[in-house]
Amino acid sequence: MGDIRQSLLPRDVLSAAKELLYHLDIYICNLVQSGRQPPQVDSKTQELVEEFILHAPKDRNTPGRRMSALQELQLLEIMCSCFQEQSRDTVRQLMFSALFSLQGNQADESRMALLGKLVSMAIAVGRVPILECAATWLQRTHRVYCVRLAQVLVDDYCSMLPGSGPTLQNIHSASPRFCCQFITAVTTLYDLTTEELTPPLELLQMIVSWIQDDPRLVLINFLNTPLSGNQPISSLDVTPLGGLVRWCVKAPLAYRGDKKQALTNGTTESEPEVGPLFSALHLSVLQVLMLLPNILNEKGLFGRLALLQMESLAALTSDLSRLLDQADKHTHTSSTDTRVLSQLTLDRLAQALQVAMANGALLCSREDLRAICSRLPHNNLLQLVLSGPVMYYNNIHTPPMAFSPHAAHSPIASHPTHPTHTPHTPHTPLAAHPSSHPQYPAQPFMTGMPFPFRPSH
Repeated sequence: MGDIRQSLLPRDVLSAAKELLYHLDIYICNLVQSGRQPPQVDSKTQELVEEFILHAPKDRNTPGRRMSALQELQLLEIMCSCFQEQSRDTVRQLMFSALFSLQGNQADESRMALLGKLVSMAIAVGRVPILECAATWLQRTHRVYCVRLAQVLVDDYCSMLPGSGPTLQNIHSASPRFCCQFITAVTTLYDLTTEELTPPLELLQMIVSWIQDDPRLVLINFLNTPLSGNQPISSLDVTPLGGLVRWCVKAPLAYRGDKKQALTNGTTESEPEVGPLFSALHLSVLQVLMLLPNILNEKGLFGRLALLQMESLAALTSDLSRLLDQADKHTHTSSTDTRVLSQLTLDRLAQALQVAMANGALLCSREDLRAICSRLPHNNLLQLVLSGPVMYYNNIHTPPMAFSPHAAHSPIASHPTHPTHTPHTPHTPLAAHPSSHPQYPAQPFMTGMPFPFRPSH
């Protein structure tokens, strides 16, 4: 590839980029056919991509070449066609990586800009191969850049172009993998800490409808992810469950404006749709958690693999403590409304914690839960969840695994303490599941106490 540079220099920017894409496709096809493992694009090819497609200057004395807006649009169309016409997924993935894998240099900004435009166009024109490649990119890339891509797509389809939401809505059926990664990225981006970091209403409606239509959507990447240590430490979570729980729990307080009259379903008068949406989302998340026992048992991972991280839950309870303190000091909301919103928040937290523990998504002791919830005000439902028996690990050398994509896992089947699990059907979501794993014994609650299940809304 390095010897074609001289032939590209006399060409105009669009012609040179098109020619390089053609040669890159041939080069990667030959690389895959050679059987070299793992196939890897060499540094000279990366330099050509940066110079003739990303237009980063080769040296300080050479100004970078620039495309007009029309030429850039034509390049994006050429790239869409290139990925669409290439039938081999391995070649497509390597080509996408050659173009958009971050290298830690000044060309990365150009990479991100071109990537955002390409994925946005792929959504608009239904180019599934590009969405599939982008899903892999989101799985392997630092979360800071993942949320930047998510922000571009939200801006394009929920802010800048009114009425374009239905186009984004279609990614659910076009590429479930990309849709799942997109949900994970936007729940990481919008953490409900400020007004700017609350999801747009149209985006929220889309995510609720996606999960209601297909609850297993949020588990797709987990179901298709090998348990290995190949992903970087700062990548996105393998499922959006943690982010979705954070949304549902924080919503009643985060959406309470300084001068808005709060309603008992967590809605304000000026935003009548938000409360029911988060209530529906909360129920859907609980239903997804209830799918986990059979899935984890099939993989031999029940009681061994945590999809909800204690660190993220500790951060959530810390945020709640701050928000609840602020709510108590609020001057424009009546004390009754403040208590209703606070109890709704804590009810949802309690339900999420218990359903997650009962169905194997959260592996921790009651002591751990009591520690991270110690600063929260009293709530009957939360107190009931926290009042279960203290659990201790039977083998301190084999603690449960939190599913961290960057942590290497030993083969589960060979573990001497891993028992054989029998499939079970979870009962009511807030009734503790009798785990057969010795590290996590059954967690009965105090008898005689009414504990009806109804999602907090």
